Amino acid sequence: MAYSSHIITWQAIELEIRYNPSYSTMLEGDQAMAHIEVLSLKPERQPLPITETGYKSHFIHRNTVDSYGGAIAFVIAWLKHEAKSSIWQAYQEKSRQGELF
Repeated sequence: MAYSSHIITWQAIELEIRYNPSYSTMLEGDQAMAHIEVLSLKPERQPLPITETGYKSHFIHRNTVDSYGGAIAFVIAWLKHEAKSSIWQAYQEKSRQGELF
């Protein structure tokens, strides 16, 4: 199966979510593997709570993605969860303040 592509905006960052629900045809049922790619488009390669580079490739069981209601809902929940981390909070604070040196 081919990838589907979706453009969303999360916290003023435009993201592309690419999703292939049938990445591996070797496994089926509960073991079926999917592939998700997340790329920040605007600003280009903007760090995200799930990646410092603005790009993330992630293999996951398809039933996990399905349990969230699809790839978009899964990625949004993933971003929200990781945005609570102390590392992301520190990055956000540093970005707001800027650096003097």
